[in-house]
Amino acid sequence: MVLGVGGRSIVLVVTGVAVAFALLSLRWWFIGSSDEPVSATDSQAAESLERWRARTEIMVAWADGNRGAWDRHLRPILAREFSMSTGHRPAKNPAAHDAAGRMLFGSELWEWVDPSAASHARRDEPAPGRAALDEILERLESI
Repeated sequence: MVLGVGGRSIVLVVTGVAVAFALLSLRWWFIGSSDEPVSATDSQAAESLERWRARTEIMVAWADGNRGAWDRHLRPILAREFSMSTGHRPAKNPAAHDAAGRMLFGSELWEWVDPSAASHARRDEPAPGRAALDEILERLESI
């Protein structure tokens, strides 16, 4: 209609407005309101990070506590991670499991990972501490 009437000077403006309206409509149609999922994802990530931080603080407290807490909470986790990482199961071949543990950790640290070394009678002794836990985790990570 603009071309037929002779208003050629406004053709560019009218076309630009129509194309912009069409693109914004398509964007709104396909994307919708993206504010809600992003904030929900951020909230979930923050919550997950907070849970991880709390779990880590508890594990460090167990490492700095007594042997009973270490045996009850940390030793099963460390032993399971070692078994899963190496494929050596203590029930299949206890000697191979023990040899692999001593080779990876050394005799001193293996005492704190070996599932058969848990002692109810020595539960009041001090745990090895944060430094030993850190060293054990670094060695597990190197596998």
